[in-house]
Amino acid sequence: MTATSIPADRALFEELIPGGGMWSRAIRRHQTLRVVDLEGGANVGLLLYNRDLLLERYNMPDTLKAQHTAFLTKGRALYSDMGRILCSIPEDTCGWHDTICGHGDAAATTARYGEKTYQQHRNELQRNAHDDFLIELGKWGLGKQDLVPNVNLFSKVTADLDGTLRFHEGASRAGSFVDLRAEMNVLVVLNTCPHPLDPSPRYAPKPVRLVLWRSDPPAADDVCRTSRPENARGFLNTERYFV
Repeated sequence: MTATSIPADRALFEELIPGGGMWSRAIRRHQTLRVVDLEGGANVGLLLYNRDLLLERYNMPDTLKAQHTAFLTKGRALYSDMGRILCSIPEDTCGWHDTICGHGDAAATTARYGEKTYQQHRNELQRNAHDDFLIELGKWGLGKQDLVPNVNLFSKVTADLDGTLRFHEGASRAGSFVDLRAEMNVLVVLNTCPHPLDPSPRYAPKPVRLVLWRSDPPAADDVCRTSRPENARGFLNTERYFV
């Protein structure tokens, strides 16, 4: 299998998420969700929860400090608030996924793009990430109290020497993808609303394709397990959870 191919006999389903859309699903341990930026310039807000114990969820501070990083890419893992690995990233052709900027709400969306309601514009309304997250979380019995700092897939943000955050337009090209391999039974919640620092004056979120497939468990020399000493311990903690 090449870095970009998925064996046909392992594919489970494929789905297109339009710009401004939302999606959630429980992913079984060692299944992999591939997220593909179809046109370039997509942003995917991502939240992760332990499907078997929803109180356990993605923890941004622990993810970053354990791996001495400020962003996610191939070889890195997404930690829970209990020191276990929810998902890891065995393949990534984008190279940088934002972890620090969070997501926009209705007020920010209206301030930047103006107001478009469903009553007037139907499917051309301007959805926002905050409300999309809450809609999907509600389907699983979760709510505002369960929102945590999210990942923004396909978006690159860096800090200047004075601490000013800079959004890099065009960081993700058409066809870029990232693989999220579930190391636990994971609830994945996502939306395709614009990044909160995207400077475009036009509301034009991009679509993504999702492909779920049966992947192999991480081997002893897996790139995510070996990329950091802390990750070896994180995988051990996770594997002990299933003993």
